[in-house]
Amino acid sequence: MRSHGFIFAIFLAIGVAYFLPQGIGIFPLRTITDIGIGLIFFFYGLKLSPAEFKAGLVNYKVHIVIHLTTFIIFPLLCLLCLPLFEDGIRSELWIALFFLGALPSTVSSSVVMVALAKGNLPTAIFNASLSGLIGIVATPVWIAFILERSTDFDFLVVFQKLFLQIIIPLTLGLFLQRSFGHLARKYGKQLSLFDKTTIILIIYSSFSASFTSELIENIKISDLLKMTGIVLILFLVVFFGLALVSKLIGFNTEDKIAAQFCGTKKSLVHGSVMVKVLFGNTAASGLLLLPIMIYHSLQLILVAWAAERYANREID
Repeated sequence: MRSHGFIFAIFLAIGVAYFLPQGIGIFPLRTITDIGIGLIFFFYGLKLSPAEFKAGLVNYKVHIVIHLTTFIIFPLLCLLCLPLFEDGIRSELWIALFFLGALPSTVSSSVVMVALAKGNLPTAIFNASLSGLIGIVATPVWIAFILERSTDFDFLVVFQKLFLQIIIPLTLGLFLQRSFGHLARKYGKQLSLFDKTTIILIIYSSFSASFTSELIENIKISDLLKMTGIVLILFLVVFFGLALVSKLIGFNTEDKIAAQFCGTKKSLVHGSVMVKVLFGNTAASGLLLLPIMIYHSLQLILVAWAAERYANREID
């Protein structure tokens, strides 16, 4: 229900952005969200538990499968979708889809769903945490690889912002983890609320800029339905593909659950943050968030259904 409340808040923010886009000019949202992004990754560093990290470290086969799927297979599947878009590599909708494919896995919902399904929890915690760290570098590199071929994208400028807003706060959080990590984990719910509030503000400012430019309004219903269909198919291909790979490798059920749930997830938090860091408050930022918001809703519903089925299995 908390996840559904977050989804409701996302669509509420989009509705407010449509009717009241002037908020980006009235309030210093750019400064607020920039500070919020830094704090998200600072607290992320504080919350990483060395003990949980070590517990999941030894299961290397599952880790390899998950991260190859997240950062190699998923982007390549999005590349295969390129012929479905008329403008090819210059299509803003396809770039938005590829941005989804390059994102890391979620942290909290992956762990919660694996726990609900009675899967390998230490492995899920390790991979969800590591995925966020890898994504800080992998996502911008993938986006730079595509955009440098279709736009005047300057990766050096983006890397400077990435370093200041994400890498420095994250490193500081990791450095202070031993002294203050227990407090960050104790108040995890409050910090999660802070993360979600920051994401809602980023979504509002992104869509306000898009609605002001009429970019979103120019999207056809047919294009929106096509995007939803592609995103759903991508999820199903990866989800059942991971089940097949897990069977071929010989994973037990607990490892299979961890691989399926962590390998299919894409992080709306990282997506919102990366849009802000990579593209600022440009008109295209709202459009870029569309596929990840659709995917986020679908993954919660479908993985929750799968988790319940796994939870009801017979365990020896």
